[in-house]
Amino acid sequence: MKKVILLNKNILFWILLLLNLSIFAQTDPLPLKGICAHRGANKTHPENTIAAFKEAIRLGVQMIEFDVQLTKDHKLVIMHDATVNRTTNGFGEVSKLTLAEIRELDAGSWKAEKFIGEKVPTLQEVLKIMPQNIWLNIHLKGDRGVGVETAKMVIAENRKQQSVIACGKKAANGVESVSKKLKICNMERLSSRSDYINKTIEGKFAFLQIKNSRDNDAIINDLKKLKQNGVHVNYFHSEKKEQIQELLDAGVDFILTDNLEEMINAFSVLK
Repeated sequence: MKKVILLNKNILFWILLLLNLSIFAQTDPLPLKGICAHRGANKTHPENTIAAFKEAIRLGVQMIEFDVQLTKDHKLVIMHDATVNRTTNGFGEVSKLTLAEIRELDAGSWKAEKFIGEKVPTLQEVLKIMPQNIWLNIHLKGDRGVGVETAKMVIAENRKQQSVIACGKKAANGVESVSKKLKICNMERLSSRSDYINKTIEGKFAFLQIKNSRDNDAIINDLKKLKQNGVHVNYFHSEKKEQIQELLDAGVDFILTDNLEEMINAFSVLK
């Protein structure tokens, strides 16, 4: 009798363990569609800063886009422009400044007085504050080197599942030299949209970023072709809530925007 009871307890243990693992695996699912915060909540907060990303998270965004570059001493920082001139109180090219020099700069006062003292964040700092249930649209500014280092950091911070690394051919080669399992958004622009789409499909890229166009019929046909080949589509960009349903119906997965709060509120009503 004792052996039977012991056996039943063992069976119960494994059942409970499997149930817990199943529940854990189903937590924090990534959204299938939604709104992407372009450089964070940049309309109200200084772009590409922790403050802008936290606000985007607070608003309930489905994807956050941000830009990554290498400093002079090969550290990964979040900055869109080639120089720090526009979004900090400093001057100079990112690639010619060290991380320590960039960290001395104020990246918030240009936006508003309340953001005085905001710093240019590193990629590692940004990854650490991100929840697991949103997409990270990591736009690389550079070539193979930034691809290699970004891929290493994404893997080290256990963000592989939710990261989409948007980059050109040279940076993509760097990413793939580290891991071929990382998702890449093809940003290697070609002479025509059709060539760009065909190369994305041929290269088996996970994502593509399509630009807005006045030719709606062409976009709809392009999106249909991309979806048939399993390519996810980021759309750059829309600031009009009235366009959301049309874009989603056409096959767009994530809409990049600067008009974040209004677009998120409109999207939440559609779900």
